[in-house]
Amino acid sequence: MRHTFRETWSGLKRNASMTIAVIVTMTVSLTLFGLSVMTFQEVDRVKGRWYDKIEISVFLCTRDSAGTSQSGNCEPGQDTSDVQRENIRTRLEQNPDVHEVFYESKQEAYEDYQRTYADSPLLDSLTVDQMQDSFRVKLKDPENYQGVVAEASSLPGVQNVLDLHQVLDPVFSVLNGLKWGTMGMAVLLLVAAMLQIGNTIRMSAFTRRRELGIMRLVGASNVYIMLPFLLEALFAGVVSTILSGLAVLGSYEFLIERNAKVSIKALPWITWGDAWIAVGLVAIVAVVLSIVPTLITTRRYLRV
Repeated sequence: MRHTFRETWSGLKRNASMTIAVIVTMTVSLTLFGLSVMTFQEVDRVKGRWYDKIEISVFLCTRDSAGTSQSGNCEPGQDTSDVQRENIRTRLEQNPDVHEVFYESKQEAYEDYQRTYADSPLLDSLTVDQMQDSFRVKLKDPENYQGVVAEASSLPGVQNVLDLHQVLDPVFSVLNGLKWGTMGMAVLLLVAAMLQIGNTIRMSAFTRRRELGIMRLVGASNVYIMLPFLLEALFAGVVSTILSGLAVLGSYEFLIERNAKVSIKALPWITWGDAWIAVGLVAIVAVVLSIVPTLITTRRYLRV
């Protein structure tokens, strides 16, 4: 082992500039990878929280509904009849994607309006008769909402169906694009780091080709020959893991703990546990990134 460590140290000194370049590249790529992992965690957490609370609101007709741009299936000058209302409730409750149906009367809608605009000059602008009664529909799976929306929109007595997916889907499309874009950049940098590690090991093997030939002639095993190169790559991987781990945890502390959680309290934020999971994944990727190109390169270039 003394010879192995001596050869490892000799290789690190001989290729110091290349080793530093590998460490810098790996640190940047692993840090970006760790940040992309936390972005994935945050987007999934927010999406799970919001999507679980999403309800479809089915607004019924009022006497003034037919004259609006969203008159739906309303008859001019007519509220939704009791027969239509019961038919809407029955159809919604029988839908296999519906978990629960709540009915909100005009009086209940008006009381909620009064609570919401208690200190507003708009408080007295509406009466109970001008409010819309509605059904609140909770889904079994918030992702399967299209069928419920389509069926509710076609029922007589329904003026409009409000679905928050229309608002949230574009937001999550942007967030998904952000997280996949970040991950894509991290993967490209990881590939660059892998190629750089392979090139460094190849140069190190080339400078020691005569010594390696002698070791092969005296019967040294492949593991014994490759071990110094593996240790060189693992040294770069360990240093990069420490630096990128500190960068990921520091980013979480300053961006999430000290800023985001303080300024935007309505959103569910990732925790220190999630940050450490990201660091753990960074460490695993660093080990794989160090070992795989070294094994490939040594098998190809150490045939003497």
